[in-house]
Amino acid sequence: MENTAFVPRDYDVFAGLDVDKRSISVTFTNHQGLIRSMRMPYSVEHLVNHVRKHFGDHKVAFAYEAGPTGYGLYDGLVAQAYPCLIAAPSMIPKAPGQRVKTNRLDSVSLSENLRGGQLKSIHVPSQVYRELRHLTQLRDALVSEMVEMKLRIKSLLLFEGIAYPPAPPGSQWSFMVKAKLRKLPCSGTVRFKLDQLLDSLEFCEKQVFKTTQEIRRFCQTDPELSQSIKYMMTVSGIGWIVASQLLARIRNWRELTNIRQLAGFLGLAPRENSTGERIDRGSITHSGDGRLRSKLIQASWSAIRKHRGSAQGVSPTQGVSPIFHSGFRLLNRHGATTSIGICRRPISFDRPR
Repeated sequence: MENTAFVPRDYDVFAGLDVDKRSISVTFTNHQGLIRSMRMPYSVEHLVNHVRKHFGDHKVAFAYEAGPTGYGLYDGLVAQAYPCLIAAPSMIPKAPGQRVKTNRLDSVSLSENLRGGQLKSIHVPSQVYRELRHLTQLRDALVSEMVEMKLRIKSLLLFEGIAYPPAPPGSQWSFMVKAKLRKLPCSGTVRFKLDQLLDSLEFCEKQVFKTTQEIRRFCQTDPELSQSIKYMMTVSGIGWIVASQLLARIRNWRELTNIRQLAGFLGLAPRENSTGERIDRGSITHSGDGRLRSKLIQASWSAIRKHRGSAQGVSPTQGVSPIFHSGFRLLNRHGATTSIGICRRPISFDRPR
């Protein structure tokens, strides 16, 4: 459905669905107005049977709001040859004065907006990209837990007035440092708490390692994912982690028609409030996945450090894939100077077919 424009005049009945984990509030409208609103159990089979019984000779289109119930309802309706739109909550038109919200009213709003052609469907990922997203989200969650454990350990030592074992930059959590942490002199209670935190940290590190290996294995077993990641890794600064995360979010690259769509999707496009001849642009929109933006910033810094010794006066984005132009602009907003030269010869390769 996301590959073709939705044309309301091609359909007779418009079904707005407000979905929760146990039930579906459904509102049916046609070009003349409201037909009926009702509530039914969360079951694709139940919904399809009702539509076939009451609207068997009509063309029916469905729409519901993206949420925690995922794509199960979409998959079931599409499998039965019914068009279905999944609308982003922030992109659904709402009246400013509306102060009452119920499941029924939400379904009415979805049905009326679908009939008016005011809804735009999100890009629904295929099964392979959904599974890749599960893995990357799991890794992000585990990395966050690992960082929290490190902060708790340092907070405990700071609270007790115990100096952290000295270590060179980049080796503050090496095996040697963690062995020293287990031998620090402290009270019995503090020792127990510190050991438990260190055990939790080691468990998180093992989980992150296992998840990273599973992401690599999963991508290598799929030819399209493997080839796409190889192409992404030709961009300076991008490795397996950033490539897999980026691929999980943007999904099929064929859905992108220009680089501006990618910048907008990642929240790297500037805010704009222009009128007439006055142009007013502000900071980036910050829409989309913040964790992915963070990884792109780290990748951009990695590319800058890699080419830090290049000649002065070269544009930071010279020879760098357009995918990083927004990343470098974002770095400039965070204090990176444009005097840092990056001299990188473009790598020519054929796009995957």
